[in-house]
Amino acid sequence: MSRKVNKVLKQSGVIPYRVKNGRVEILLITTRDRQRWVMPKGGIVNGMTPPASAAKEAWEEAGVIGQVDGNKLGTYKYRKRGKIYCVKMYLLPVDIVSSNYPEASTRYRRWLDAKQAMKLMKKSPLKRILKGIIQAKSQACA
Repeated sequence: MSRKVNKVLKQSGVIPYRVKNGRVEILLITTRDRQRWVMPKGGIVNGMTPPASAAKEAWEEAGVIGQVDGNKLGTYKYRKRGKIYCVKMYLLPVDIVSSNYPEASTRYRRWLDAKQAMKLMKKSPLKRILKGIIQAKSQACA
């Protein structure tokens, strides 16, 4: 008997944030079916670094632009349709928010207090990464 070996597909994503009135806000977007709140992420494009690919996804899925911090925050894995994905997450301080972007008609987006954002997200490993960022950014803004 042979066992099927699952290839792990590599992705990268961002946690888009801004500081407004001294408080950290996180931008969440919906999945294309608008059923769940998530962070922008996608497959790493050939020839692009993971942070550059994550910035591309942030523009396409959320309409935000900024300079992605090249230091990886963490990783998480998930399964979808029988495939395993490993996502490298990066911070994205948002400089520009556009109302006209590639997936604007298929997604909602919402700026939230970091704790509210954590409540809406389903993936526990992503919540863990976000919690660490909230603590670090809150201390930096104090």
